[in-house]
Amino acid sequence: MESRIIEIDRLEDWLRTPPGKYLLAWEQQQLDRIVADLFGFHALQLGFRELDGLRCNRMPHRWTALTTPGEGQAALVLDATALPFPAQSLDLVVLPHTLERSADPHACLREVERVLIPEGQVLITGLNPWSLWGWHQRRAQRSASDPSLWPVQAIAPHRLRDWLHLLGFEVQIQRFAGWTPNWSSERWVQRMAWLETLGARWCPIVGGVYLLLATKRVPGGHLLPGKA
Repeated sequence: MESRIIEIDRLEDWLRTPPGKYLLAWEQQQLDRIVADLFGFHALQLGFRELDGLRCNRMPHRWTALTTPGEGQAALVLDATALPFPAQSLDLVVLPHTLERSADPHACLREVERVLIPEGQVLITGLNPWSLWGWHQRRAQRSASDPSLWPVQAIAPHRLRDWLHLLGFEVQIQRFAGWTPNWSSERWVQRMAWLETLGARWCPIVGGVYLLLATKRVPGGHLLPGKA
């Protein structure tokens, strides 16, 4: 049937399906809007060549790096758990689907916290495991002939918020999208587009993809006068 659910065994193939294209378009739109209002001097996007998270940012020094050599062409290929930047040297780090593709997302976040200046910001996008999209992707990964083609371990947004809080970040923006079923037909995706409005209003936390913007907070201090 034309409206059948997609059965895909490669992440790259899924991104070319109607739901995958919708995901990329929504994320690019959100990234463009948010980074346009973030200021500083140094910004880094780490991973996921399918999105350009810094194209609308106006910081004078911007880099895009990949996390694995075979992921695509980029000026930099970095280890996400050992970034070659001094402590407190970056104003913005964009992680588009980077944590869920990392073997150690906790270590990656710790590195981001290390390299960000006080009040620096991290912008994260991820797949929501507690969604219809997440369920289909877990099913596809289990049934794939080679599970390494789906190197994604989705992180629930509430868990990511907890991790960020423990590292001293304050979440300022959280947005969701992707309530339309994972249909293989563009026409059926368009027919079910009303679910996006309904989901955003009544069930935002079960959207298929989420975006978080968090700011690194550093406790303030003041000098106490010494005794004369």
